[in-house]
Parts: sequence; C-alpha cells; structure tokens
Amino acid sequence: MANKKIKITQVKSRIGYSRKAKATLDALGLRKINQSVVLDLNDSIYGMVKKIDYLIKVEEVK
Repeated sequence: MANKKIKITQVKSRIGYSRKAKATLDALGLRKINQSVVLDLNDSIYGMVKKIDYLIKVEEVK
C-alpha cells in the first residue's frame, strides 16, 4: 500500500448516523456533502474508509 493516494468524497449526509460515523468523517477531514480529500493510503485510513463506506465514494489517484 505504499505511496498510493486515494480521493475520498462524501456523498451522503451525516445526519441520522451514529456518533462514531460522524467522528470518522471528521477524522478524514470531511465536513460537507461533495467535499473531497486526497490522502495517502495506509492501514488506518483503509480501516476508516471501510467503516463508513456507505457515506463516501473512493477513487484511486494516479
């Protein structure tokens, strides 16, 4: 997983979801719908993405 970057976009509202899901969005740096962040892929980011896959869209950046 070294040197891979991913683009994470929030596609659903955080309203109505658990506190943990909201905290995970905050930890990824996502605050609004359609906001995107580009992050290095590592084990911790991969785990967060897997936990809230129903709220986000993930793309690989080349």
